[in-house]
Amino acid sequence: MNISIPPVDENPSDSDVHFLDDRINEYNVERTGVTDGRVVSFFVRDDGGAIVAGLYGWTWGGCCEIRYLWVRDDYRNRGLGKALMNAAENEARSRGCRQIVLDTHSFQAPRFYQDLGFEIIGSHPEYPGGHSKHYLRKALSYR
Repeated sequence: MNISIPPVDENPSDSDVHFLDDRINEYNVERTGVTDGRVVSFFVRDDGGAIVAGLYGWTWGGCCEIRYLWVRDDYRNRGLGKALMNAAENEARSRGCRQIVLDTHSFQAPRFYQDLGFEIIGSHPEYPGGHSKHYLRKALSYR
């Protein structure tokens, strides 16, 4: 077989990226038999419809993964991030999840997540240089 790798594509189409994501999800389901994956997303908009804060992730196999949490600068320190995380945690519980996982960089929000009950379970130093990437987990209890 003659393999020819094309030049790097620094601006792939959304459909190409979704294609890869779908293939990986199909493989994961095939290998695990766990078919309950569902998206979790919340978007807060201003009066003009612009997104000022949002959260995106998913639940799968008793776990919730938060992939993105963002609050626009002028809306920070108003409780939106905490409210979005609480909404995600409530949704995760309603879906029977036992934990929430996420990652953040040392210059982003590790303290914010730790204040919400997350613990750092691993880190990559020097990612990017001079900083670290942290992996966090919060076990969910059911009252």
